Amino acid sequence: MIRLLLLTFLFLSEGAIGTTPTALPTTPTILVLGDSLSASYGLDRELGWVSLLEERLRQRGMPYRVINASVSGETTAGGLTRLDSLLSQHQPEVLLIELGANDGLRGLSFDIMRGNLIALIRRSQAADSRILLIAVPLPPNYGEAYTVGFQAVFRDVAEAEKVAFVPDLLAGIAEDRTLMQADGLHPTAEAQPRILGNVWPVLERLLPPSAGGTQQ
Repeated sequence: MIRLLLLTFLFLSEGAIGTTPTALPTTPTILVLGDSLSASYGLDRELGWVSLLEERLRQRGMPYRVINASVSGETTAGGLTRLDSLLSQHQPEVLLIELGANDGLRGLSFDIMRGNLIALIRRSQAADSRILLIAVPLPPNYGEAYTVGFQAVFRDVAEAEKVAFVPDLLAGIAEDRTLMQADGLHPTAEAQPRILGNVWPVLERLLPPSAGGTQQ
């Protein structure tokens, strides 16, 4: 009798251990893949526009987790090297691509940059992510021909790949010296809400109302 009770206890215990727990609902993720402009270069990270985005979503009751995978100095090639791992780890519902400025500052080929941006978009779309491509203009000292050609790469890629597009992350900011750090390349803390203001109207359209909260 004792042996029977012991065997019954062991059987029930093994059954309980083998039971698969109910999967918890996951919070949709917004992944930002950018360079120093999104990595809060020269600032405390919580002052950067990506952190301000996370706060805005929280205030509006929109349950998104924001992952900032931006790295200062990153190029489109560097972002492409890291992309697969980031997609696998975070499975973002929305991916913001803010890369290319360092390609331009280094005078890299437009064709290479274009190919990398297309690869970033297509790989991410294959992983079921919605894409927002964000462009940044180069300083005027690079010459009109190069800066115009550089900007055209982003516009052409966005149109060809049919993705949401912010044509100028620093619109209304880069031309105001009081909103730029001493290096003339990176915005100050005071500029970060304006940067978010440039991104938000386009990003908001990628966030379905079913995510919760009231979109304003």
